[in-house]
Amino acid sequence: MKLTTVRPIFLALLVAIAAPVRAEAPLAQRLDAALAPMFKPNAPGATVIVVKDGVPVLRKGYGLADVDAGTPLQADMQLRLGSITKQFTAVAILMLAEQGKLTLQDDVTRLLPDYPTRGQRITIAQLLQHTAGLPSYTNMFSFAMVEDKDKSVQQVIDFFKDDALDFTPGERWAYSNSGYVLLGAIIEKASGLSYADFIAQNIFEPLGMRDTAYEGHERSAKRRVTGYRAGILGGYRAAPEISMALPYAAGGVVSTVDDLARWDAAISAGKLLTAESWQQAFTPCRLPGGGKCTYGYGWLTGSLRGHRMLSHGGDISGFNSQAIRLPDDKVFVAVLSNGSRSVVNIDRAAFTAAAMAAGDPFPPQRAIPMAKLALAAFAGSYRMADSGMRTISFDGGGLRFERRGRPGAGLRPYAVDKFFVEGSLSTLDFMRGPDGAVTGFVLHGTYGDESAQRVLN
Repeated sequence: MKLTTVRPIFLALLVAIAAPVRAEAPLAQRLDAALAPMFKPNAPGATVIVVKDGVPVLRKGYGLADVDAGTPLQADMQLRLGSITKQFTAVAILMLAEQGKLTLQDDVTRLLPDYPTRGQRITIAQLLQHTAGLPSYTNMFSFAMVEDKDKSVQQVIDFFKDDALDFTPGERWAYSNSGYVLLGAIIEKASGLSYADFIAQNIFEPLGMRDTAYEGHERSAKRRVTGYRAGILGGYRAAPEISMALPYAAGGVVSTVDDLARWDAAISAGKLLTAESWQQAFTPCRLPGGGKCTYGYGWLTGSLRGHRMLSHGGDISGFNSQAIRLPDDKVFVAVLSNGSRSVVNIDRAAFTAAAMAAGDPFPPQRAIPMAKLALAAFAGSYRMADSGMRTISFDGGGLRFERRGRPGAGLRPYAVDKFFVEGSLSTLDFMRGPDGAVTGFVLHGTYGDESAQRVLN
């Protein structure tokens, strides 16, 4: 070989070795690339903030604030929070407890003496943690008929006060908006202020949350946006008007992602409450017999890809929301949408962003080929540790993951013994015994992990 032939090749190798490894794109760029495809540019969308180590790394609006006018959503716009409101209600109760105006073990009749408990003892703590057994008034047909009518707090309580309890207080967990309506009434009775004034004077104003308020009590609503639901013949239409006196302390607050980031910063700094009270808020309830409960005081407790997580979502006419704290990773994510969940489901965006910010993103959902015989080996029935049975069936073309009474979903392999559940962020890692047979799996969901054992082939 001639020297003139070797020299160019040698030089090319030197250049390749010396060239720097391509740096990973900045987190903000990667977040935007992941989230943007989840929102349609000509449809209702969402405002998003992602905070890492106390610094916003992404703050952006996607989609439209007004579909007819083509007005884009901006990150500083106010949207309804729905049930994220419960965090503020819970903290207000804890503040009153620290002031000595109530205790969490008080019977509700101490402050609401006319409330009929049907001979049962219902505590404030049980209201906070959804273990009081109260039927949720928002599920009642009679409530749906008057959603657009203003009601007093007592009139809202009248919707459910005479109904039988769903279970003995303290025995089970069941989400109930009714409990948080009673908490709002307790705040008013204990403080001598209206609910709106108490949370404004004791939470929003001290923390500089100027764009957060119980709706109807805003300093300014100039950046409020329209909420949408799916149109009957396609497209989108404005969601029907509802009276915000009805969601009240269970879901009546409006805010911005900027103010929610201020809220998270205050929590991280231990403001408003003692460390002991904050710890109480983030501790899940205990049920007799070791029953599972993941709810604290206004927060769901769990894990996201193994990272400790505190979160809460919200749904209210024309809006849905999600706020996620990963305290050990110093990550906060808020996503607020001006579409109902059937139009814009923002959970995928919120959990995707939180996992990326924590440096532990969900695996790409790219299926790999697998022989039909190999797929069939995973079919069977599995008993989940906390949530009943699951069935994995093989229909000759692929696997389906099913739970009784709910629609099934496709199960697609992305690595050896690893599958993703289509339409979600959940993944399954299968386990095998010494003989190589499938014995169970671990479900990695957005709220935590749960194991399952195979019970029937």
